[in-house]
Amino acid sequence: MKIRRVTIGVIALAAAGALVLSGCATGSTPAATGAAANLAAIVSTNGSEPQNPLIPTNTNETGGGKIVDSIFAGLVSYDATGAASNDVADSITTTDAQNYTIKLKADQKFSNGEAVTAKSFVDAWQYGALLSTKQLNSYFFDDIEGFSYDADSPLTGLVATDATTITVKLKQPEADWPLRLGYSAFMPLPAAALTDIAAFGENPIGNGPYKLAETGAWKHNVEINLVTNSTYTGPRTPKNGGLKIVFYASSTAAYADLQGGNLDVLDAVPSANLATFKADLGDRAVNQPAAIFQSFTIPERLAHFGGEEGKLRRAAISHAINRQQITDVIFEGTRTPASDFTSPVINGWSNSLAGADVLAFDATKAKEEWAKADAISPWTGSFQIAYNADGDHQPWVDAVTNSVKNTLGIDASGVPYPTFAQARTLITNQTITTAFRTGWQADYPSLFNFLGPLYATGAGSNDGRYSNPAFDALLTQGASETDIAKANETFQKAQEILLQDLPAIPLWYSNVTGGYGTGVENVKFGWNSVPIYSEITKG
Repeated sequence: MKIRRVTIGVIALAAAGALVLSGCATGSTPAATGAAANLAAIVSTNGSEPQNPLIPTNTNETGGGKIVDSIFAGLVSYDATGAASNDVADSITTTDAQNYTIKLKADQKFSNGEAVTAKSFVDAWQYGALLSTKQLNSYFFDDIEGFSYDADSPLTGLVATDATTITVKLKQPEADWPLRLGYSAFMPLPAAALTDIAAFGENPIGNGPYKLAETGAWKHNVEINLVTNSTYTGPRTPKNGGLKIVFYASSTAAYADLQGGNLDVLDAVPSANLATFKADLGDRAVNQPAAIFQSFTIPERLAHFGGEEGKLRRAAISHAINRQQITDVIFEGTRTPASDFTSPVINGWSNSLAGADVLAFDATKAKEEWAKADAISPWTGSFQIAYNADGDHQPWVDAVTNSVKNTLGIDASGVPYPTFAQARTLITNQTITTAFRTGWQADYPSLFNFLGPLYATGAGSNDGRYSNPAFDALLTQGASETDIAKANETFQKAQEILLQDLPAIPLWYSNVTGGYGTGVENVKFGWNSVPIYSEITKG
């Protein structure tokens, strides 16, 4: 199964009053009543314990993201190719790419029966944008007039003019802004959420295709159980009875369950099985490009990695990694060595950026750069990369650190943490004392989404706390373009700064490698590697 190149031509500026995203028919409806046995079937799939309670504006990792995207619906949603269409929105219009009018579909409801109104979105966004609420996705609102990184400030450019109309004034024109509105940061919240946000995060009430099966359906570190939400009428109406998302301690255990008939859908084949999974699963094996970028980050605050010495050492380490050999041997060709910080499936990607040679294996160059850094301050200690042991990362971390050790002649190794949540907590709190695994699974199909959230000054997913005013200026310039092609050219220039600074060390682009059991059909994986859960049938 192959995914076609994602385009973002769905966003188009034309004459006054042009329709940016127009209403569309809802997706496939559930089967007839006579097929109730099939509709009641619960689809089991793999996942991981969310880092945080399930608040859309505070969920920015894949474990929680799978769940939030299933129980909430945004103004738009994305199909398997990354094309956007309206979900809760009836229309999103603009004449200048700076002032937007959003009309909601009538009779939208949360799973508790409460109406989804313009206020449901505005209140959620205002909460998420406040400095005091410390939401990880707050930076998604920084382009709306009134947003501040310095103090609590209301989004003055965000107004609910009536029950079904929202007007948004951005700080500058941004042609791809509507494309972002399917990301979880922009989901609505019911009134109960802001009354007791902590309690809500444990038992969220959404407006999406699924809802929690019951109070206590989230069994921490074990699983979460979702059933279909009958109040949802959008394009993702489920063709199954619900989801059982199992939080596996390892992908090896998940793969064994898939083979044993105890798991329906898997989206991460263990590296140890990459050589055989196609033979194991036959036409139920999945290997397709996805908008996933893998890297590791070395914070400048670590000893020997600040200033000019740090730039030299990051370049040396990058040159010391034999990416082609690792992707061939460890990943059986299911990864492609990176030549930038984004993904080949995203419109505007380039493999010919100035400075991209720093990503090429060059032992001689690596040693030269390391020696220059030693002239500034002699190296001491061990180079280590932290990773979560529940994610099948040990083989590639060992390969990368061995490559660094053998090339540079220094001690290097991996540091495992038992779970993703544990590792992420240390990274978010900046208490981790080593380099650490990072990467990005796109929120929406745009080059900006791979750059702004990870490397802009103050961005919520900027784990290394990187800051470069020149890079920020190019991001702002690119985002303000009304022509997508010109915007992409500017984003490519911004990446050339990243290739000099290396706030993260790009490794490779990932295919989604997965599979499904004999008891399910209509399994498709999306442009961002996540299964299209609502389309899966069972029974």
